[in-house]
Amino acid sequence: MSTATKDRGKKIVISPVTRVEGHGKVTIRMDEKGKVDYARFHIVEFRGFERFAQGRFYWEMPVLIQRLCGICPVSHHLCAAKATDVIVGADKIPVTAEKMRRLMHFGQTFQSHVLHFFHLCSPDFLFGFDSDPATRNVIGVAQTNPELAKMAILMRKYGQEVIKATAGKKIHGTGAIPGGINKNLSIEERDFLKKDADQMVQWSIDGLELFKKVLHENLDYLVNFAAFDSNHLSLVRGDGCLDIYDGVLRAKAADGKIIFDQVQPNDYLEYIREEVRPWSYMKFPFIKSLGMEKGWYRVGPLARINNCDFIDSPLAEKERQEMMSLTKGKPNNSTLAYHWARLIETLHCAEKIKELLDDKDMQGKDLVTEGKHRDEGIAILEAPRGTLFHHYRINDKDQVTMANLIVSTTNNNEPMNQAVEWVARNELEGQKITEGLLNHVEVAIQAYDPCLSCATHAVGQMPLIIQLEDAGGSMVDERIKE
Repeated sequence: MSTATKDRGKKIVISPVTRVEGHGKVTIRMDEKGKVDYARFHIVEFRGFERFAQGRFYWEMPVLIQRLCGICPVSHHLCAAKATDVIVGADKIPVTAEKMRRLMHFGQTFQSHVLHFFHLCSPDFLFGFDSDPATRNVIGVAQTNPELAKMAILMRKYGQEVIKATAGKKIHGTGAIPGGINKNLSIEERDFLKKDADQMVQWSIDGLELFKKVLHENLDYLVNFAAFDSNHLSLVRGDGCLDIYDGVLRAKAADGKIIFDQVQPNDYLEYIREEVRPWSYMKFPFIKSLGMEKGWYRVGPLARINNCDFIDSPLAEKERQEMMSLTKGKPNNSTLAYHWARLIETLHCAEKIKELLDDKDMQGKDLVTEGKHRDEGIAILEAPRGTLFHHYRINDKDQVTMANLIVSTTNNNEPMNQAVEWVARNELEGQKITEGLLNHVEVAIQAYDPCLSCATHAVGQMPLIIQLEDAGGSMVDERIKE
């Protein structure tokens, strides 16, 4: 529906954004001349998990905190386990335990990336951002390209089977415990997963080729869509290799210059701060040395590919080099490059899963260790959506007295706002509000694969409401997207 707006300023509200995990709202305010005044991505949920954790025993954290989310619970499960490793004095967990955790994490990242790209985002690339929403969805993909849809389903199923074999079950598993793991990989589980490992590698390559084909057919537009300079934050291994399970923090500027490197998890508060803004429940992290205005950064697949020096799996490394050649080795600052990076990581996970399945350490019997207990534990891990921080303090009764979680989507809060504003200024300004234009806003946000259920937490409905308000705040137009 639409009503006359005359010359008054307008505010466009998209509430909530669809095809993301959780609840969000987009507001775009226009001034009296129809120019975009500002654009904001609001998080309208409230999360209380830091408070829920207080008073619980520290060993409950790997199981409790993962209830934040049903999409990426393994990330919270493992990050909490790593933090409690520190508390129990397990400075180095047994080899089998670490490799089991890594296998679990590769399975989680593999299935999550597959879900996001093939199930949620591929319709935009296959049918076009302006295509009919009745077919621009996973059902449309299944009807027009059933083999692709089948491939996506089986890839995600495989990732879930890896999680089940390592965590005990596919969702909210219990495999990782303070100081190690509670099971190894049986020969039967190994053989079950090995029979499809080569196929997963090939399908990962096929997914990359599909994306690159669409990219090169629309190169200028897709490269420039929601492109803006930013800093990039991620873990890297000590030698600069991509590492999604463990490592040190590295931050790069938009031009590729190192802001900081080799930062240990325990020192994160010396480098990262969080800003609170009154119009969102989600905080805005930034690099302390650069300040709030210039210190915001991207995390996730794009940041990880931009930050690392190399990938230790050959096929993914070849793809990384091809992606980086587009920007002559400097960071890629295009929002839609997230999908490219995400698919490179999918291939990397498939390669590493195959490698670990042939590792005899996976059948080891030494699974848990501990040392001198501490009253604080900090851990950082790369969740599928980006860098994840878990920080706990405990009392002399082993109860958690403080919990601080900086989740991936929180780290990407400002970049998502920047992406919305780019679309508002370049796609919406001065034009009629159409389904296609609204989808451009969602495409920009979806590239970050936001998990708003992790960044905040609430229960509620998810309508999509677009409201226009004049400069005085009076609503003059409304559109509802189911």
